[in-house]
Amino acid sequence: MLTENTQKLILDLQKQYPERRSALIPALHLAQAEAGYLPLEVQQEVADLFGIDINEVHAVVTFYDMFYEKPVGKHVIHVCKNVSCMLRGSDELLQKVCQHLQVAPREVTADGEFTVIPSECLAACDRAPMMLVDDKVIGPVPIDDVERILAEAKEKPGHISPV
Repeated sequence: MLTENTQKLILDLQKQYPERRSALIPALHLAQAEAGYLPLEVQQEVADLFGIDINEVHAVVTFYDMFYEKPVGKHVIHVCKNVSCMLRGSDELLQKVCQHLQVAPREVTADGEFTVIPSECLAACDRAPMMLVDDKVIGPVPIDDVERILAEAKEKPGHISPV
């Protein structure tokens, strides 16, 4: 599934680290940027490029919520659910976002525009409750601003790979 170019980029990336396994996370970002998500077939290709078992790759993919095992919407909304955000209303924020988009967490909207992901920590506790809309940190988010924030997101290009 991965192009020769992406495979070469992953192999070149491995050379930048004293221990080539250290390149696994950026390599997964490259693979996901090409494929859109990381199905088992792509995970196997990455494992083969590293000479490791697919279970090791799968463990990384399933641990981090920045990697997607299934296709996601054009816009990815991460709502922080860690303690700082939870104490300041992230449960209600997540509920409002899902209610407005008519999806459950981790589902894709019927029009393919949005996926909402409850995230363990987005490292912006000073902005609680907060969310990451595509590549933009937003917070603190008043519940009344959810519809406006989602409408603005829909007008933009969508999520990008961090690589």
